[in-house]
Amino acid sequence: MADGYVEGNFLGLSESIPEVDVVILSLPYELTTSYGEGTAKGPAACIAASAQVEIYDSLLSEDLPAGVSIHTAKEWGGFGNSLLAQLDSMTTYLQPWFVGDCFPIVLGGEHGILPTVMQAQSTSLSEITIVQIDAHADLRSQLGGEKWSHACAAARTLEMGVGRLIQIGVRAYSREEAEVIENDSRVQTFFARDLMSPCDGTKVWQELLAVLSSITGPVHLSIDIDGMDGALVPDTGTPVAGGLQMWHAVEAIEVLFANPSAKIISSDVNEIVPGKDSPLTQFTAAMLATKVLACHIHARQEGRWHSPTRNGKERPLIECDYFQSLPV
Repeated sequence: MADGYVEGNFLGLSESIPEVDVVILSLPYELTTSYGEGTAKGPAACIAASAQVEIYDSLLSEDLPAGVSIHTAKEWGGFGNSLLAQLDSMTTYLQPWFVGDCFPIVLGGEHGILPTVMQAQSTSLSEITIVQIDAHADLRSQLGGEKWSHACAAARTLEMGVGRLIQIGVRAYSREEAEVIENDSRVQTFFARDLMSPCDGTKVWQELLAVLSSITGPVHLSIDIDGMDGALVPDTGTPVAGGLQMWHAVEAIEVLFANPSAKIISSDVNEIVPGKDSPLTQFTAAMLATKVLACHIHARQEGRWHSPTRNGKERPLIECDYFQSLPV
């Protein structure tokens, strides 16, 4: 726990200066969950659990925040009387923080937040690579008649124009999704059964790390915590056995951020559900978000991430109507 702990702030860190280098954004969104529920309470639970995460990271020469100004923003207010209106409302909430002057880490909320994170980007989507850690491919055309379901999040971002999608840890997917993975050249999927194979897993894991090291251009890192083995996140909405262990995730994140040809412009950690009997799920999510934060700061220190400006916490909102204007 940080000295001078501040309740409600990520890692309990105080905010001493008005400028923002890193912002923690919360989207307590839950409209299309298809199994377990509770993601609306996930971001707040993650922030609370982060108070117990160590602020030391071996990549950094000093404890977090390591000279960086971190702002925990007020959570999204849940505005909108329809699913599409809520997607627009979330985009309105996110956009002021995606202008390139700071690094946003978004806490969710179901994975249906991903299209809003893409719509909020100031970078052309065709230039962006999404790296998706996930048990599920999220490439369905619809689920239960809803095309904006969390099970369709990756598919919708490709339709919106995202240039490339690299998936890690997928192990629960449909025939339809298998066909997309096979036929869409923008999608590269590393299945859990290959990564975790007792015989060939090391070889496939090294292939994945080589791919992460070769990405060029802007990257968004999306971490659905059910990509981790279910033993680590037992309370996420759809826990699946056979996933990544913590050190798999840590290595993948570190290798991605160390890539000198890539600029990780944003990240999200989603499908967080607070546990009733144990804080393990939200604590695992908080550890992953903290690793992302530390890797970003390390990239700053090595000159691989910089911004020409530093802006403050008060930012004007520009109303988004993208999702509601789409043809039905």
